[in-house]
This record gives sequence, structure tokens and C-alpha cells, in this order.
Amino acid sequence: MDFKSKTVIITGASSGIGLALAREFAAAGANVVMGARSEDKLAEVATEIKATGGAAAYTAADVTKEEDCKRLIDCAIKEFGGIDILICNAGLSMRAIFDDVDLNVLHRLMDVNFWGTVNCCKYALPYLQKSKGSIVGISSVAGLHGLPARTGYSASKYAMTGFLETLRIENLKKGLHVMVACPGFTASNVRFAALTADGTSQGETPRNEDKMMTAEQVAHIVMRGIKRRKRLCLMEYEGRLTHFIKKFSPALLDRLFYMVMSREPDSPLK
Repeated sequence: MDFKSKTVIITGASSGIGLALAREFAAAGANVVMGARSEDKLAEVATEIKATGGAAAYTAADVTKEEDCKRLIDCAIKEFGGIDILICNAGLSMRAIFDDVDLNVLHRLMDVNFWGTVNCCKYALPYLQKSKGSIVGISSVAGLHGLPARTGYSASKYAMTGFLETLRIENLKKGLHVMVACPGFTASNVRFAALTADGTSQGETPRNEDKMMTAEQVAHIVMRGIKRRKRLCLMEYEGRLTHFIKKFSPALLDRLFYMVMSREPDSPLK
């Protein structure tokens, strides 16, 4: 697939994986349409892309608001006349065990990670059906197997996966490509903004950033997955191993996940 002159919508495009995706697609000649809550940051990215000869548009969008998602889709149609790829990347994480967590935290995770995907897909779908384009959900290893101390995060990513897989089946005869991308732990802002038990931001990550995938690596793999029209895009050893062990020994995977997450500094696991 040649991305030149294709129109790509990216949510959560002001930082992390979303920003890396915007740069990657712009460099490949795509028309990049960006959504995020921070309009100032989006403006900076758009200026950067245009300065290097790329095409970019943006609009401030909170994906939990249906009207904002519609406005983002309308922006793409107004600026470039169609949509070829929708990447639902906007996401929020958490770190707290279910015993302690305020239920509002789980509602917030579902609003951003699940409903944000649903809202954008609803308004982009007719244009993607017409172009026989791609919908990509940036999920997680936590969307493959429950991740302790991340109940809301895992639940929202599982919900995203179920929604997108059903959307794929409904559109089998319409040429729509749907891909679920599952990065492992990635060095990005999502963990700094992760919610704690009372809903406040974590502010710092307990994990070693140097040992994680970079946002740029994730963006490159996602682009390659879209080119190959893959269904499931697993990344690095961690994701592929999780997928393999879950098939043959899910109880072992439970114990491995518990062991790894309990060893985090200040882990909420007792």
C-alpha cells in the first residue's frame, strides 16, 4: 500500500504514539488529520509537518464527546475530501487494584479507550467503506490477557477489540480492513497520565523507560501492519509470547503476569 495522498486520521496525536504516527505518515506522503484535546500542541505538530512539505490538518477533539469526534471526521472531509485510514490511538491507563479503585476511574477508562473508538468509527465508517480503507485500534498486551492493577485498562482494551472484530465481520463483503495493534510497554506519556485509585494522575512511571519500545518503533510497526492489512499486529517478544502462552497455558500466564507486575516499585499488588 502506497500512503502517498492517502488521508489518515489519528486521535491522541499531540504526543507519544499518536505524534510518532503523525510524523511517520506525513513523511510517507499522507494527508494527516490530527485530533487531541490540546489544540496548541496540534498546531505545533501541523506547522512542523507543513514545514517539511507535508500536508496536515487538525481540530481539538475530546474523543469522549461524540460531537468532537464528528467534527474531527468533518475536518478530514473538508480538507482532503475523504478518509483512507482511521487510527484510534487516544488512550488512558491506570494503576490500582480493584479493591481500592474508585469506580469513576473505570468509567473514565471506558469513556476514553472504548467509547472514544466507537464515536470516531461511527462517523468515519461510511467514508472508509467507500475507500475500502483501514480502521486501526491501538490496543495493548493488556487487551490480550488481564493485567493486574489495570482492571479498567484491560477491560477497555478488551471491549475495543470485541467491537473492532465485530465491525470487521459486519464489513467482510465491503472491503474494510480492521486491525488491532498491541504494543507492549511503550515509552510514552500514557503512563505519566495513568490514573491512580482515586483518579489523580500517577505523574511518574514505575518502570524503566530505557527498556521499553519507543513510540517511533510502534508507529513504524503499525504502518507496516496496515500495508499488509493484518488483523492482529503484535509487537516485540513480549506481545508474541503472551499470545502464544495464552493459547496453551493461560494459568501459567496468570502467574507470570502477577509476578512481573508485583515486582514493580511501589506495586499495589499485596
